[in-house]
Amino acid sequence: MTDKPKIAITMGDPSGIGPEVVLKALTSRPEIYDWCTPFLVGSLMAIEHITQHLPSDLTLTTIGSHEEVAGSYMNLEILNSDGYEDESFPLGTHSVLSGAASHQWVETAANLCRSGEIDAMVTAPINKESWQLAEMPDLGHQEVFKRLSGSDYVATMLVSGTLRCMHLSTHKPLRDAVDYVTKDNILMAVRLTEKHFRNWGFDPPRIAVAALNPHASDNGLIGSEEAEIISPAVEAAIAEGIAATGPVPADSVFNQAIDGRYDVVVVMYHDQGHIPIKVHGFEESISVNLGIPWLRTSVDHGTAFDITGKWVADETSMVEAIKIAAGLASGESL
Repeated sequence: MTDKPKIAITMGDPSGIGPEVVLKALTSRPEIYDWCTPFLVGSLMAIEHITQHLPSDLTLTTIGSHEEVAGSYMNLEILNSDGYEDESFPLGTHSVLSGAASHQWVETAANLCRSGEIDAMVTAPINKESWQLAEMPDLGHQEVFKRLSGSDYVATMLVSGTLRCMHLSTHKPLRDAVDYVTKDNILMAVRLTEKHFRNWGFDPPRIAVAALNPHASDNGLIGSEEAEIISPAVEAAIAEGIAATGPVPADSVFNQAIDGRYDVVVVMYHDQGHIPIKVHGFEESISVNLGIPWLRTSVDHGTAFDITGKWVADETSMVEAIKIAAGLASGESL
């Protein structure tokens, strides 16, 4: 393996903007090839509809193995060994074909990471409804990684600049998400966060644990979860030597993190973390998975069927996802 990390980039749902943001990133930012050796996992047919927008000196090459990757700028290498090379994908709509293909591409990249053949994977957006139409066994990326890794707990952290939000849970209805706020679950999330951040060069990582209720319950006037669940979890983490603080009111903790008081915020449910990240820096925001034995980053946006094929999608999140994956795979801090 070369000194530069080898990174698989999945195209995402070929009916969405995934192929566009991947190609825009790799053709507009030559420095990516200084950071890593990238290759695509997908299908040449998946980008056929945007070839008229591509630079005339760009070469598209289909490869049969990651070992064939040369990693040279303006020569995009596409790994396709899954039977979708001759398929024409519909644009801007849910599709059984696109759902099945994008699911297979995620599995291919994940298995290459799991076997240690490559250093990281970066994913363009899939569409959960298309996966369900195609009767795939997984709801989304996280469920694929949990199944393939055998991990009991795979978590999502969103990153935008210095704001980092580690989610206790993500794809749960809000009623179920509140029930998931238990001392054991919070302690598990804090431990996992501390482990990964130490691996990424934080010594020690300063972890804020967000409150669940408004004003951190105002000493029990607005709920009891802070006193009965979150505070005991934080106290247990501190007793283990973890630099944890909380519960911190959610209406102030994110500004404090942006200002540098904390390295990461453990949030209690999906929107509690997603909203501040996307308000703080939507274009630059990405996601990183914790709890799997390989490195995966992703764009923090969806398939955007409404603009597919119009060549107006913003590739900034994809560039950031590749940059952070390359940096972490090279031993740099987050």
